[in-house]
Amino acid sequence: MGERTAHVHDGDIGATITSLAATIHGRRAAAPEESYTARLLTGPEDKLLKKVVEEACEVVMAAKDRDHDHIRYEAGDLVYHLLVALERYGVTVEELAGELDARMR
Repeated sequence: MGERTAHVHDGDIGATITSLAATIHGRRAAAPEESYTARLLTGPEDKLLKKVVEEACEVVMAAKDRDHDHIRYEAGDLVYHLLVALERYGVTVEELAGELDARMR
């Protein structure tokens, strides 16, 4: 578990996800030795997939503890790693939005 983020304010999830996805996409060109994201995008597949599972488990554990700030923190880690996985496998956030939209009909 990492340090909890202090002074968090509400944001616009759509803008945040779009911006984060663009940043992750841009890291493809970064040197893996200088960028954690680049290492996840280009390194061994299992390292990224294990991180997604790890972060999902940490969200569950924080939820079991009913710790609001910890849930938020771990959910941030999970969403980041999920977006890296989507980028690695060529699924855009627009496609993800379409998938979610289709399920709400």
